[in-house]
Amino acid sequence: AMPLPEAELVRSSLQLYRYLLRCCRRLPPGPVRQHYRHAIRQSFKVHADEDDPERIQQIIKRAIEDADWVMNK
Repeated sequence: AMPLPEAELVRSSLQLYRYLLRCCRRLPPGPVRQHYRHAIRQSFKVHADEDDPERIQQIIKRAIEDADWVMNK
């Protein structure tokens, strides 16, 4: 599966959060989808206080790469 077309539009953490939840909707319903939804929420909370713009961009890039990997499995 290709990354969602919005991937290159993700600039903020909120956009990333919405993008990742949209990716989740493409997974089969059940435990796998629930696992990733939970992981996304947890990761978002963990990084909520991050304020270094460069670090935030690294996190966004990594999260999109990880999502692409999951979607291609």
